[in-house]
Order: sequence, then C-alpha cells, then structure tokens
Amino acid sequence: FPLRVIDSGTSDFALSNRYMQVWFSGLTGLLKPYVPKEPPVLRVTEGPFFSEVVVYYEHIHQAVRLYNLPGVEGLSLDISSLVDIRDYVNKELALRIHTDIDSQGIFFTDLNGFQVQPRRYLKKLPLQANFYPMPVMAYIQDAQKRLTLHTAQALGVSSLKDGQLEVILDRRLMQDDNRGLGQGLKDNKRTCNRFRLLLERRTVGSEVQDSHSTSYPSLLSHLTSMYLNTPALALPVARTQLPGPGLRSFHPLASSLPCDFHLLNLRTLQAEEDTLPSAETALILHRKGFDCGLEAKNLGFNCTTSQGKVALGSLFHGLDVVFLQPTSLTLLYPLASPSNSTDVYLEPMEIATFRLRLG
Repeated sequence: FPLRVIDSGTSDFALSNRYMQVWFSGLTGLLKPYVPKEPPVLRVTEGPFFSEVVVYYEHIHQAVRLYNLPGVEGLSLDISSLVDIRDYVNKELALRIHTDIDSQGIFFTDLNGFQVQPRRYLKKLPLQANFYPMPVMAYIQDAQKRLTLHTAQALGVSSLKDGQLEVILDRRLMQDDNRGLGQGLKDNKRTCNRFRLLLERRTVGSEVQDSHSTSYPSLLSHLTSMYLNTPALALPVARTQLPGPGLRSFHPLASSLPCDFHLLNLRTLQAEEDTLPSAETALILHRKGFDCGLEAKNLGFNCTTSQGKVALGSLFHGLDVVFLQPTSLTLLYPLASPSNSTDVYLEPMEIATFRLRLG
C-alpha cells in the first residue's frame, strides 16, 4: 500500500494511506519511579575521613559516600549499588540523576573509553532508541558547569529530559526482544555497580562547543576514570618467611609520567626460544585529549603536562634505554628505523607502541 508521512512537529509524526492513519508519539514509555513494597532502611555514617548514606530497598542496596581526603578520591561522589531483580517480570531497573543543568536535550557518551561524542534525545523515537552504550563515562553540561558520571562497568545511558541522566542497572525479560539473542533474559544474578559522580565548573571565558562532532573530558575527569577502572591491587603477604631468597622492592619509574599520559602496558617480549625471555620490552603509551576550559583547583596532588613529550631515557630508575624503535600496535611491523634519541612525542588521542632494550 502506498504510504504518506505527515509531519506534525519535531516530536510526533504519522503514517497514512486511504485505509488507515497511525500516529507515533515519543511521549509514551517514559521511566516510572520505583515504588517499594516496604519503606527502605537507611544507615547514615559520619566520620573524619568519609560520610556515607546507605539505602536498603527490596531490589537494590545503594550507598553514596563522600570522602574528606585530598586528591582524586575526595573530589567526586562515590556511588555503589547492589541490584537483585530475579523476581521481576519484563521490567528494567534504572538510576536517574536529576540536576538543574540546562543540557538542551544533549548528552555525551564515550566510545570504548577512547572518544566522546554528543547524543541528542529525540522524542519521536521509542524509549529504547534513545539509549546509548556507556563503556566508561557520560556527562551533561551547560555554559557554567558539567556533571560527569563515571562507571566501572558498561551500561546503557540516556537523558530523557534536560538536566537528567538515566542509567539502566539491570533488565529482565520473559521473551525474546528481537535483538539477536533468541531468548529471554532470565539468568539474572545479583549485580554490583560502581560509579563516580564529578561536578566541574567552567572557567571564565571558556565556551561550550556542543556543535562539534566530538567532545573531551577534563584532565581531572580522565584521572577519576582511571582511578575507578584501574585501581591498585592489594596482594596478601604470608606472615611466615618462606624458604629461599626474599623478594626485593622494585621501583621501575624514576619519575611520574605527565598527567595526560597513560602507561597501557610494559612487558617483556617473548624470545625465539621459549625457555628464555627476550632482551626487548614492549612499551604502549596513550596520550589523552582533554578540555582545558574546566576548573582544576585544589587537586591535592601535582599534575603537570609536557606538551606531548616524554623523555624515556630518564624515565626508568637505574636503567638506560639503549634501543628504541616505534612499531605498530601489534608489535609486528616497525614504523621507523631505531633512533638514537630517547625522546618521544605523541599527539592527543594517539596510542603509540615502542620496542625498548634496557641496559
């Protein structure tokens, strides 16, 4: 049957022919507030190092903690939730953050933790079409401030109204949703989610560039994301001394890397003989691109940048770089001949791999 599209505005549209006329509106299907069967139990903790509020609902236990510490840990709000919806039937559980930020229907999500791009909420689309993946972070902003939600696990996010962020914590379906799985989502488990909520103010004179195809987090936002996703691992130590030589302390770096650099990997390469390690080492560096228009006051730590330059010759403690060669990301193909200089330069948003020989 021939169809004709009738435009009724920016949010609604209709399809019609001589037999019928169907109207589509984006105002239906919005998220509804969670109503527990019983009142929640609250636990409030106050102390010199942190203050915490924990809420125990039937299907979710949520904790919000504010640290009174210098550094990245004390500059953002720690949010954790334990979700259990195993008795749900065809429902999703979402976390909504409501603010007074005039986001004008635009929010930002990252692509695999590497690049951030703007998204726009469209009322004419169904609810599920307005949700986007959030691997690492999402934020909303206006001319004065930016609110960033950092996550330790990949979830779906949207902004259904100005100044809001909605994150899907878990969902349970009794039938297939025609998205390729071929069955319902009925194998839910108790799931723990961790977030960091960071509020930043714009410096005087900086402009918001929402019209660009990409956006950049601030340097503090990058450090907060790394703090959440790459935590320090505490390993247990045996109380009794084991036989054999004791382990010595190992301090590989003589100085810290610039704040916009991330050491992705530093590992020994495999030699031609399987029983022996190689004399060469693989070094993978990532230089992050960041927005300079956000305030970074009272960080509590030294944070400097070097305009993309790193002196690898003085980076390692007690070791000299005697061989340096840039290679492809897979270390299979050399990109240039070995250089006598140990200084490297990276453009923002670039990842570089090097073969090193330390002596």
